[in-house]
Amino acid sequence: MSQQRGQGFLIRSKRRWAPPNLTVVENYVGPYPKLIERLVSDTSAKYKLFYTVEGEGFDKYPTGVFNLNRDTGDLFLLKAVDREAFPVYSETDENLPLKVVVDDVNDNPPEFVGPLQFMVPEHCSVGTVVGKVNTTDKDQIGTDHVKIRYTLLTGTDMFAIHAETGVITTKTNTLDRELKDNHLVVVQIQDMNGAPSGLVATSTATIGLSDINDNPPTFMKTSYDVAVQENESEKLLLRIPVQDKDLINTPNWISKFVITQGNENGNFRIVTDPQTNEGLLYVSKPLDYEKMNSVQLQITAQNQAPLSGSSASWNSIPVKVSVTDVDEGPEFSAPSIRFNVKENTPNGTVIGTYTATDPETKSSKGIKYFKITDPGSWINVDRDTGELRVANTIDRESPLVHDGFYNITVRAVDASSKSATGTVVIWVEDENDNIPTIPSELTFCQEDGVLGSVVVVAEDKDQSPFSSPFTFSLPNNNDGTWSVKSLNDTAATLEQLKPLYLGMHTVDLTVTDLQGSGKTQTVNLRVCKCKNGVCPGKDRSVSLGPLGILTMLLPVALLLLLCESSTKLIQMGTVEDGRYADDIIHSYGFEGRGSVAGSVGCCSDNNDNDNLDFLNTLGPKFKTLAEVCRKT
Repeated sequence: MSQQRGQGFLIRSKRRWAPPNLTVVENYVGPYPKLIERLVSDTSAKYKLFYTVEGEGFDKYPTGVFNLNRDTGDLFLLKAVDREAFPVYSETDENLPLKVVVDDVNDNPPEFVGPLQFMVPEHCSVGTVVGKVNTTDKDQIGTDHVKIRYTLLTGTDMFAIHAETGVITTKTNTLDRELKDNHLVVVQIQDMNGAPSGLVATSTATIGLSDINDNPPTFMKTSYDVAVQENESEKLLLRIPVQDKDLINTPNWISKFVITQGNENGNFRIVTDPQTNEGLLYVSKPLDYEKMNSVQLQITAQNQAPLSGSSASWNSIPVKVSVTDVDEGPEFSAPSIRFNVKENTPNGTVIGTYTATDPETKSSKGIKYFKITDPGSWINVDRDTGELRVANTIDRESPLVHDGFYNITVRAVDASSKSATGTVVIWVEDENDNIPTIPSELTFCQEDGVLGSVVVVAEDKDQSPFSSPFTFSLPNNNDGTWSVKSLNDTAATLEQLKPLYLGMHTVDLTVTDLQGSGKTQTVNLRVCKCKNGVCPGKDRSVSLGPLGILTMLLPVALLLLLCESSTKLIQMGTVEDGRYADDIIHSYGFEGRGSVAGSVGCCSDNNDNDNLDFLNTLGPKFKTLAEVCRKT
């Protein structure tokens, strides 16, 4: 506020008073302008004053709301104001602060906030919370203008709403999703705490029921009959459809089938078709008509989820499976049969019989028997009777025997050419048909002034008790050079008693098995001064066997044959052409004119007898070859 002396200039004065906040009522309907307050100052008694105001409602947004008479200080409201848009107008002046507060009227109805969509399980108990209705009101907070009361206009037989909080609860436990999965209820909200003068709003809330497994699957039929041929397996026998009222494609709806009776032997299995929710009954293990011509099954339909909210139980139906007869092939008395046979059993000895029967007639008539495998041809099978006889010497020590067992396979064929295969397992019992053997040559490392020893190890292909422990001894007529002492079950030590010269010695040694079977055997004993356990020179020497010598002689023989052939070819050419030619094969005896070296060929002079006497020392196998070379 400014004061004026006469018509002169304005002089600022100190603030002398502060008026209280002024109020206006929103939505005033007129008439306008409406006097709000007269602003006066005690200085007006001494001075002529004029009044000015700056701020909201005057020269700041929103403008044109108020007007101040500069001479009288009268403050006017020029138009209706909205508290929800501008609740307070603040005027700023260095001398006089001024606020105009807009009083609220209940001009805004309450509003719903967010979607009114709720979910509650079916068959839930009374008082279960469904959800809360959220609201708002633009009117003055803390007044009755925003105090909401909640009411249900529909659905009151199943649901209730708290008048002050807006929380919806159930009033019954009979809500059934399968009868009605959604319920629509009308909610009313009213401010002024529900007074008749309060403003009202309504909206529809959707209450959905979530599914629980309160309905077991039910069968479409009360029983089933199905037939299957014997010996069939992994065949689909039956599709069993079911109905379920629960929510589709959920664990409450997806079926699970169980064979509760009749499948004690595991001949059947049942699974659920994921596309149709049907039960698929299979025969998984062949059935035998001769043993059982029908099977009574009990099949129960369940769900993946357990039942709840209901007193119902799982449903079951009977399924009769009839087994039909087919013409089957023969069957051996057992898939395999075992016989104990001593090795070296005489040929022709009967070791047993392996037969098959027709499963329908229980007879072996007309069935023929054939041997499929018999690695050593040791057994003959009688074609008509299945009798098994020894055909060749049975040897437990044969590589065909594994861990004492020898197997053959036999096929039985009936008149309709149907067949079956069985295995004959022969346990070959050991006999004392092998004696212990010792190495034919050993190395004895001799040290000067020391009497040494050497270990002799024996082997026996037989098994206990026809094998070790072995007994080692020297013949009674031994020369006293050696003594023998047992080392363990399979070895003994030859101990030197007299000095020995270097070179080869022979020692006779008698070795017997546990049963006393054995003989005297000769050991070639190489006595030498050893280096690192080896006789010097022995590891460097080379011993050529017959094949090695033959390999050395073959090139010589081929060369001789080539020389002879070349000579004959030349002679056949000094006869056919009547001349010598430079482009034909020459004899090694003709090296060309003027040669001072003479011939270097092995055949240059047929009259020159090379000394091939060394061939006589190569043994009788090469005598013939040596004679051929000498003649050539």
